[in-house]
Amino acid sequence: MLLAGAPAGKSEPVTGPAPTVGVEEELFVVDADTGRLRGDARAIVASAEHRDEDTIDRELSRAQVETGSAVCATLAEVRASLTSLRRRLDVAARAHGARVLATGTHPSSPWQDAGGVTPHAAYLQLADDYGLLTDEQVVSGCHVHVGVPDPEMAIQVMNRVRLDVPILLALSGNSPFWAGVDTRYASYRTEVFHRWPTAGLPEPFASRAEYDGLVSLLQATSAIDAPARLYWDVRPSARYPTLEFRVADVPVTVGESVTLAGLCRALVVTAEAAVRAGEPAPVPRPEVLRAALWRAARFGLSGELVDLAAAQARPAPLVVEDLLRRLRPALEGLGDAPDVEAGVACLLEHGTGAERQRRAHARRDRLEDVVDVLVETTVP
Repeated sequence: MLLAGAPAGKSEPVTGPAPTVGVEEELFVVDADTGRLRGDARAIVASAEHRDEDTIDRELSRAQVETGSAVCATLAEVRASLTSLRRRLDVAARAHGARVLATGTHPSSPWQDAGGVTPHAAYLQLADDYGLLTDEQVVSGCHVHVGVPDPEMAIQVMNRVRLDVPILLALSGNSPFWAGVDTRYASYRTEVFHRWPTAGLPEPFASRAEYDGLVSLLQATSAIDAPARLYWDVRPSARYPTLEFRVADVPVTVGESVTLAGLCRALVVTAEAAVRAGEPAPVPRPEVLRAALWRAARFGLSGELVDLAAAQARPAPLVVEDLLRRLRPALEGLGDAPDVEAGVACLLEHGTGAERQRRAHARRDRLEDVVDVLVETTVP
């Protein structure tokens, strides 16, 4: 068997206030005429319209910006916040002869076009510590924060939701090209990002104290300089009382980001119910969980995913449909079922961002067409 412990039960999600949800998106800045990466994101961030309820900031690469949505109670609020952020960035970018691009990797520009690391103390320290690895991290992700104010509960929830993180990656794959080459991956961003020594999926923890002890040990041994350097695909946020899902490529559209946010919140609610019911968390072998994550990055929704409960590989749509059935009580209780189920159905019918990028390329064998499609669909 791949799993140790009992399979997930049928606990009903607890009643009470819905967890808050927020979304961070990393976007590339590209030249409006050539579509290539531009290393002047700092100027665009400075000239964008900033508001108190959300954030627009620089990122690791000079060719990236990062947005942070408002803290939201509903998926409608998430959609409105992300839409506003992308539109405000678009206005600022156009004023500088640029556009913003939502993709995990740029289809054609090599990482060198990004112009290096943003001159911020923390980023410069990363470059000093990790060398070329830092320079090559010209990749853009999407991070979903779900409110879990109890630090102990956050650990127990993380122990459970990490098993479904590969499915989130399969749904969000949006980085098939790297430096002009079709990598044959749905999410090549994952392969680049997982070069960090602290990336990947965490092992389970018995308690918050055990987690805190590991963080202290890693800092004492200079493996990390701060808790935020744990680049796990899911982790307790170092800044907020949230569980942070970090596995996804940034989606092409706002609607896909909303779908991802709804899935993450339902996973947390379902896991919290299991914790309160005293259900044991399944513990797959780490080798199998890594294989599940790699398969999701490689094939997205176009191949088979590892079904951990069934201990076999199964067609991706079937694995996704099983996840939706398991999350349906939480989705319905949160009022998120219509949005999330419609969003997932759209992905299953039309393909992930990676599949749509490849279709754009196949029409005329031009990567410029891929960039054009991404520019057209990034801003709603």
